[in-house]
Amino acid sequence: MSFSYDTKTELCKYLPDGKCCAVAECYGMLLYANKFSTREIRIITGNKELGERIAERFAHAFPVSFDILPEQGKTGKQAYIINNPDKLGCIVETYGFSPGSLVAHHVNLGVLEDECCRRSFIRGAFLTGGAITDPEKCYHLELVTDHYNVSRETYSLLLDMGFSPKETARGGNYITYFKQSTAIEDFLTLIGAPLHAMKLMSAKIEKDMRNSVNRKVNCDTANVAKTVDASAAQIEAIRKIEVIGAYETLPEKLRQTAQLRLQNPELSIKELADISMPPVTKSCLNHRLRKLVELSEGINVTKTSHNDENPH
Repeated sequence: MSFSYDTKTELCKYLPDGKCCAVAECYGMLLYANKFSTREIRIITGNKELGERIAERFAHAFPVSFDILPEQGKTGKQAYIINNPDKLGCIVETYGFSPGSLVAHHVNLGVLEDECCRRSFIRGAFLTGGAITDPEKCYHLELVTDHYNVSRETYSLLLDMGFSPKETARGGNYITYFKQSTAIEDFLTLIGAPLHAMKLMSAKIEKDMRNSVNRKVNCDTANVAKTVDASAAQIEAIRKIEVIGAYETLPEKLRQTAQLRLQNPELSIKELADISMPPVTKSCLNHRLRKLVELSEGINVTKTSHNDENPH
């Protein structure tokens, strides 16, 4: 199952006390459901636990039942439908609206006066209209509805609750979303999914550790490549000095450094300095190696000039 599916399954185990919270959760479910009008309520889900919660919460909130329920034992996506006008009128009136005058849905904050009811409303919205990506891939949680006013008012409600969501529109739907991992963790904890908030946190820690290791490996690889290139240039310089017979004329300390480099081509300058006898600092050894490279370049220039004057 997906991370989103499993998160909703965890939420279905959370049962707040009080009819007001059941009413608030059903309100969120309805406003983010597949269809909520004065003609029909339709909630579709493939999550068995969520289907059971929908039936339980509606039975707790309203003196009505669903007109069409999924067949027992049937799998896949199932629809929960109410199309009886009297039942629909009862539900609409519960949220403070007249069935005959309901043109566009709004969030009636009078139904959500208590903090527990606000949490329940957001939980219901996520259960029917929410989705969250696997945190191993990226951080993204969204609430999707086709009611513009509902989206705007839910956005404002989340702001009042201390969140900083973002908004967008896609394919005729209106979306409130989060992309910050900490905000998603807080959101999941708020609505009653602390286990998946912890899973997201763990995934983030593991991802950060992997990124840190990768950065270190890349840095170490770059340092090794740099050491290899520098060593190759230094050895080439020493060989040039040897070719023209100038090696024996080098000062003793430069000859010792040259010999050390030829014998240990794989070592960094610091590692060469550590095995030098007598011991020298990294800065000192680096200076000597640069001197050898400079001498080889000077010898090369001199040799070239000599050949130009004596072509034979």
